[in-house]
Amino acid sequence: MATLTTTLSESITLNGSLRGSSNSVTTTDIVDVFERIVTCTTAVVTTVAVFAALPSTSAGAIDVDRTRYVRITNLDDAAVIELAVQTTTSSYTVELTAGQSHILCKGSALALGEVGAPTFGTMLDLASLQIKPSGAESPQVEVFVALV
Repeated sequence: MATLTTTLSESITLNGSLRGSSNSVTTTDIVDVFERIVTCTTAVVTTVAVFAALPSTSAGAIDVDRTRYVRITNLDDAAVIELAVQTTTSSYTVELTAGQSHILCKGSALALGEVGAPTFGTMLDLASLQIKPSGAESPQVEVFVALV
């Protein structure tokens, strides 16, 4: 078993003063990781990861109940991508500009997609991560998942 340490930090000098912070989270008992870099073809939706309660039910599926950390990073230095986080019955989509990441803290009971004002209902399990480039480029995307 291993320990995953994730650190986010911001640093900016504004009007001669250093601003920002650094925050770390430690996740213990990690026994598996999934890591890949995928070239996402322009104008096409690419599924970069699939999650399931039983990984044996889908080819290449990641165990959603054991997932403790998910990071998707746009590795391109110019391209913009759209990331769809698909749950068992809903989804939400975010835009990642060049070099930016989207982080999820687990796989089960994680998200709820809604139209309109949030109702803060029952969270749903992660089902897949899908990428669609916004422009004419075919950017690379990195996926990193840690599991207990």
